[in-house]
Amino acid sequence: MKHLILGTAGHIDHGKTSLVRALTGIDTDRLKEEKERGITIELGFAHMELPGDIRFGIVDVPGHERFVRTMVAGVGGMDMVMLVIAADEGVMPQTREHLEICQLLGVRKGLVALTKCDMVEKDWQDLVVEEVRDYLKGSFLDEAPILPVSARTGAGLDDLRSGLSTLAAEVEEKPCEGPFRLPVDRVFTVAGFGTVVTGTLLSGEIKTGDEVEILPSARFSRVRSVQTHGVKADKGSAGQRVAVNLQGMELDEITRGDVVVPRGVYRTTRAVDTRLSYLATAPRELKHRATLRLHSATYEVPAQVILLDRDVLKPGETAFVQLRLKHPVLLLPGDLFILRSNSPHITVGGGQVLDPAPPRRRRRSDQALELLSSLREGEDTEKILLLAKESLLSGITLEELVVRSGLSAKRTDAALSTLLSQGQVIQMVRDPRIFLAKDAFSALKAQLMEGLESYLRDNPLKEGIGKEELKARIPKRSDLRFFGPILSALEKEGKAQVDRDLVGIPGRKAGADVSGAVLLSRIEAELMKGDREPPLLKELAQAIGRSEKEVLEHLDPLVRAGKAVKVKSDLFYAPAPLAGIREILLRHLEAKGEITPPEFRELTGLSRKFMIPLLEYFDQEKLTIRVGDKRLFRKK
Repeated sequence: MKHLILGTAGHIDHGKTSLVRALTGIDTDRLKEEKERGITIELGFAHMELPGDIRFGIVDVPGHERFVRTMVAGVGGMDMVMLVIAADEGVMPQTREHLEICQLLGVRKGLVALTKCDMVEKDWQDLVVEEVRDYLKGSFLDEAPILPVSARTGAGLDDLRSGLSTLAAEVEEKPCEGPFRLPVDRVFTVAGFGTVVTGTLLSGEIKTGDEVEILPSARFSRVRSVQTHGVKADKGSAGQRVAVNLQGMELDEITRGDVVVPRGVYRTTRAVDTRLSYLATAPRELKHRATLRLHSATYEVPAQVILLDRDVLKPGETAFVQLRLKHPVLLLPGDLFILRSNSPHITVGGGQVLDPAPPRRRRRSDQALELLSSLREGEDTEKILLLAKESLLSGITLEELVVRSGLSAKRTDAALSTLLSQGQVIQMVRDPRIFLAKDAFSALKAQLMEGLESYLRDNPLKEGIGKEELKARIPKRSDLRFFGPILSALEKEGKAQVDRDLVGIPGRKAGADVSGAVLLSRIEAELMKGDREPPLLKELAQAIGRSEKEVLEHLDPLVRAGKAVKVKSDLFYAPAPLAGIREILLRHLEAKGEITPPEFRELTGLSRKFMIPLLEYFDQEKLTIRVGDKRLFRKK
């Protein structure tokens, strides 16, 4: 069976609710106030089956200008519209605004029900049909049927049902693939069951037992049961009116404008990039940073308009704009919206979401406008490449690419495969998958190479820089996980050389100038002079009149050349005295198998300042192993 949503639209008191009741037998006015005042205030719902296996969920909207925000909440899920115009009044103000709203929110199929035909003469009815046909020119209802009916007498109802069946055959059902999305348009409680929400399921399928998230509050729940068209069902599918009983949710924890989605799949946003069409009927030009009210699905939120390529938008013009929202809502690429002014309360424009998670954009940026043009009508690979380029050195995840491009995961992956094979983007991290554009990757390589070269210029005696120190030179706006792929690329290109934890430049030899060579000799001499108790780093620096940093830099090449041995961070030995101490210790261990600190001091005559660091050094060298206060001999 084909499931479609039929919505009503039209001016107050033109007979929308009466017509739905005549078609379905269901009174959609359920509130006491609605019955007392004789007008629709809240959204009403009915259902109807027609020949050809067609089932309509019907959304009856209020016609009064004060309730347009409620009317908009009902339009979001419509597949087709029944524009209701009373034959005794013709086209009225809300007829016009409702038609504009339907057009802006993407309704593309519908017909006109000319109601109250029993109240006018045939000649008058023909004049009204002519007026309506002339009014509809250029709209999506330009060639739509205009069917005279009377809800009171039943005249024309069969023709109306036939017209709806014909129209339904031309309308495609909403796609069932992808995660479900249920904008909430009504919340109530049922005794013994708890909180129930209703709405038109925009995509996917929702089933009993599903874990769900309520956005934007990020509350979690589980589906206790599902109804479609008032009948209990195992699941609800896209395009159906659905009632969902939510486990553990209180009535005040969810409201119209919230959306029920699978847990952990979607994220809300506070800004969207859009293509905005400003209506020719708008009363004034739209200024940069003006605040309007955004309506989409069942959401309503204040939105500041950031004009990206101009200072004002004139009535009838279209432009790329960023909308900065006062509260977070769920909006996805392709979602349609309308904008209404605060004073007067009228619809002034609408458009389509292009990027639901954009950065704050620099106005009049050619790059930003190119990206938005691509998101609107570009090829898949173009969209993905421009999004990767916009991420600069930060990179962009696969999830972000799917969310911001509006492409399915499958299409995103296919576009990435093409770009990866062309070398236009580079995968930097495997889990989660993070990508950089080629230019950003080259820029990071250049920055890391400059960091390496700069360090070696400042430290001519060093063979290279430690990996962790070099990694710290990755720009803060980038990701430290990029270090490995960048270093591998530099090594593959022959620009860097990795020796365990040290990164150097191939073919480069560390060395000192004449003054440096003299300093090396003086350090070496001081260490030899100190014999078994050489000067500590601070004493060494004082002895030769240089800074500790400078002495330490010259000690490194001496250690690499085997002309000095590092025992501790501030204690270095000449090789010969250290070898002598080791020989004394080794003879004792071979004879006794163990040694205590006092025995070691007695053997060597060393003070505690040298004795303890040397014992720890021989532990590290695996000559001894400490057990309690003793050192045991580690025999090979």
